[in-house]
Amino acid sequence: MDRFRPKYVTFDCHGTLINFQMAEAARDLFGHLLDGLRMDEFVRNFQGYRLDEVMQDWKPYADVVHNALERTCRRNNVTFRAEDAETIYNRIPTWGPHQDVPEGLAKLAKEIPLVILTNSMIAQIPSNVAKLGAPFHAVYTAEQAGAYKPHFKAFEYMFDMLGCGPEDITHVSSSFRHDLMSAYDLGIKSKVWVNRGHEPANPFYEYTEIRDVSELPGVFGL
Repeated sequence: MDRFRPKYVTFDCHGTLINFQMAEAARDLFGHLLDGLRMDEFVRNFQGYRLDEVMQDWKPYADVVHNALERTCRRNNVTFRAEDAETIYNRIPTWGPHQDVPEGLAKLAKEIPLVILTNSMIAQIPSNVAKLGAPFHAVYTAEQAGAYKPHFKAFEYMFDMLGCGPEDITHVSSSFRHDLMSAYDLGIKSKVWVNRGHEPANPFYEYTEIRDVSELPGVFGL
């Protein structure tokens, strides 16, 4: 069977490649104030408000975290402190990859150029990328695009910079809401969902499912 060989394999970074520990950071800061069920609700709210913040006009990611945490605290009757938002934001560059990532990426990078499209800041992302253990053809940030995913503008910026179109890439993500739904609507036919347990499966969006990035080279017959 002929397998699609894209010009580029493009990736979401945080959550898909990097172990994005926002929930753990929130639990570290607020777990002593909330019992188990209330803390679970706090984490869900924090995730939802971050998505809502990136759906608005672009703003620095520090403001996304600040605003989302402030709204979460208000909803959960917890005192908000700006320094807590700053603490969480400053942790992001320290986070490393999921265990399965470096080997899978290194194998794939020998055959197909790799690209990151990340909801991140220019100053943040180099530390995370350096921990991935594979060469990347390009890394594009929401700051450069002037838009966060799931906005189409972020993907369109990547297409413009690469000089390619939706038909030329395979996009890889663990998130439907941030990546794969927009990829589907933009006409990216080749999509891979890394099932990290963040979101339930949704076959409507026509993707190949893998458990982790160690399986990704096999998608291309490598």
